[in-house]
Parts: sequence; C-alpha cells; structure tokens
Amino acid sequence: MDRLRNPFAPGAGIQPPALVGREKLLEDANIDMRRVLSRRPVKSLVILGLRGVGKTVLLNRMKEDADRLGFQIAKIEAPEQGALPQLLVPELRRILFSLDLMAHAGNKVRQAMAALRNFGSAFKIAVGEIEIGMTPGPGVADTGNLEQDMPQLLIAVAEAAADSQSAIGLFIDELQYLSKKELAALVAACHEIAQRNLPLFFVGAGLPQIAALAGNAKSYAERLFNYPEVDKLPYEAAREALVVPAQREGVAFEPAAIDEILRVTERYPYFIQEWGSHVWNAAPKSPITQADVVATEPAVIRHLDANFFRVRFDRLTVLQQRYLRAMAELGPGPHKTGDISATLGVEANAVATARQQLIAKGMIWSQRHGETAFTVPLFDSFMKRQIPVLEKHLPKRRSNKI
Repeated sequence: MDRLRNPFAPGAGIQPPALVGREKLLEDANIDMRRVLSRRPVKSLVILGLRGVGKTVLLNRMKEDADRLGFQIAKIEAPEQGALPQLLVPELRRILFSLDLMAHAGNKVRQAMAALRNFGSAFKIAVGEIEIGMTPGPGVADTGNLEQDMPQLLIAVAEAAADSQSAIGLFIDELQYLSKKELAALVAACHEIAQRNLPLFFVGAGLPQIAALAGNAKSYAERLFNYPEVDKLPYEAAREALVVPAQREGVAFEPAAIDEILRVTERYPYFIQEWGSHVWNAAPKSPITQADVVATEPAVIRHLDANFFRVRFDRLTVLQQRYLRAMAELGPGPHKTGDISATLGVEANAVATARQQLIAKGMIWSQRHGETAFTVPLFDSFMKRQIPVLEKHLPKRRSNKI
C-alpha cells in the first residue's frame, strides 16, 4: 500500500495517531493542573511503567496540556550519569525571564533570579550574562548542599510564578537515572512546595522501581505523589490503536489480522505502532489479512532486534548479558534471584554485582525483595534469539600468588 499514507508512528515518545486507553489518566492530570492554577492543593504525578508502554508520550501530552493552560514549562530528560542541577538551571532561567516580561511581574522574579545565580555559583553552573537587576543575596540556595539548595531554588521560582499570577510545570523523564541525592532533593522540594501551596505541578516518568527509590530517598514520598502505573493496553484500546488510524485512511484489517498483531505485540503500545507500520508497508491491498501479518513477521523482528533491543544489549558486559540470558531461559518473569543464579550455575552472591549494575542501567527491576523482572517487554525472546545457547558462568578464581 501507499507508504506515503502510512498512519502509524513508531518511535520514542512520538504520540500515536490514536492515543487510547489513557483517557482517565490524562483527564485527572488536566483537572489537577487546573486546580494548581486555582491555588488548590494537589498531589504531583510520577508515572510508572516498563519500556514501550507510552510513559514519555503521556509526559509530553501533559506538558502540552499545561502549556495550553498557561503554565511556564521546564522539561528535562535525566541522563544516566546524573546531572540534574546542570539541566535544571537553564530551564529555570528561561522561565524567570519569561515571568519578568509579564505585566504582573514583581520583586519575587528578581529574588528568584538571585537564588538561581547563587545556585549556579554553588554548583559551578554558568547561569548566563544577562542580568535582571538584583545582586545575589547570601543564604538562599548557596550552600552547595543539593538537598538544601534545590528546595530553596524551586520555592523561589514558584513564588515568582505566584507573584506573576502564573504557575510552573516541571516535567522530568527517566527519573530512575537520577542519583539518590538528586532524587532526595527533588522530593524534598516538592514536599516544601506542597506545604506552602505554591503553584508548581511536577510530573515525572520512570521505570517501576522509582516508587521504591523515592520512598528510600524520603519516607514521605509515598504520600507526596500519585503513582499511576501504565501497562499494556486493554484489548479494546489496543484494537482501537491499530484499527482507527488505518480506517482514517480507508484501510481495514481482517479480524484474524488484528488478533495476530495484538498477540505478537502483547498489546504494548510501541510494538503495536511498529507492527502496524511494517504491515501497512508490506500489505498489497486492503483489507490487511492474517497472511500479510505472518509474512511480515521476520522483517519486523529483524527491525526490532537491530533498532530497539540490540541498542540496549550492546551496552552490557558479557556477564550482564549472560545474566539476562539466564532470566530469559526461565521465561518473561518475574523470577526469583536464586533461580536465576542457579540457572547460571553459581551462587547468588557471585552475580550480585552484575544484577545491581543491570538495575542501575534500567534493564531489570525488583518488584519484591528477591525477585527480578525485565524492564523491556519481550526482551526474553530477543535474548534467546541473540544467544541461542545459554552458557554457564564460571567465576574467575583469585590467584594466591603474592
């Protein structure tokens, strides 16, 4: 069929043509944002889910909604190395200059810019040469202690927004990559802002372990945020995500073709978009049949292996790869840590470091103590394709030579 008219949108964070199955979450977030504008108390959001369920899509959609409502927006994607202050400063600087241009801007904006310059100086971050006209005052966001300074800085920015009759929307993706200090500082800042009922709405997104990490960083985090969990789509929503975009282009799927795509994708939004796109390009005509889907499968698998799965696999050490292969041997999961190490032929403590490194890299997570699961759907099948035969792990013996 005509590739120019292909309606599907596979890609990281790209909004699908039919954003379905998440309506309640988006509606709740919109109501919360309007409550923030009315200075009514709300809980901020931390969206949890595996790779490919659409967390970034939802984060971006909420950001767009906040922008339409008149929020001043800061959006950050946390890098693995942890650099939250460096990423936050330019976003807040841009917001403060925008607030300064508003008719209602007052002294609070200049105070916030002074706090921003203090913060930048304390953490050796260039804030910029343009001045708003206030000499930095001592004692605000200038200690070099992130857990003290970040709350003071964000409070100052939120107060500037309130003084300008505006609100701040802070959106941070890939929260699991924040360091423990950064996460603790962020949680502390949200706590202080909530207590003061200041107009700042935080939306974070990350892998499922974030709820536990936030709780470990600050015990009150479990009461501070709502933690909506995003998973695979319900059957009807998954069907709609596949069928509706094609219908808009005058193309139909036979029922067996729909069932086959939803089976192989397990109804995960990203995989639905990939399969829909590939099957559209390969099918000769409408309606798309089950035979069309089956014939396309080898090409789709090769594409996903090369462009979705392998980019994660290539970042791993040999031992980390073997650990994941042992998990795959046991199935999709979750699996007991002892069963994984036994499959590798070693004691659990022999591969404990590799397990922790895989958690830090966002490849696996632990829902309950002693259990481990993939963060990437269908990764068990990829590991079996990539490493057909599981090799036992043979720990290197330490030499007794002096």
